[in-house]
Amino acid sequence: MPAPRKYPDELRERAIREVRTSGRPVAHVARDLGIHKEALRQWVRQAEADEATGRTCSARPRRVTSLNSARRTLS
Repeated sequence: MPAPRKYPDELRERAIREVRTSGRPVAHVARDLGIHKEALRQWVRQAEADEATGRTCSARPRRVTSLNSARRTLS
């Protein structure tokens, strides 16, 4: 079983978007959002890699899988 995620996907997406649109340094955005700067730096790098390979977001498939599992459990 994977470890629980420390930050919700919505916060990750917002933080990545903020870094890209604001032009502010990663460390400043991370501090404002209460995220460790190296975690945010890694998320931005992963998002760039996902775009380069044509994937939308590496976090999204995990979330969809999780939601599908929950839906099956409720059915």
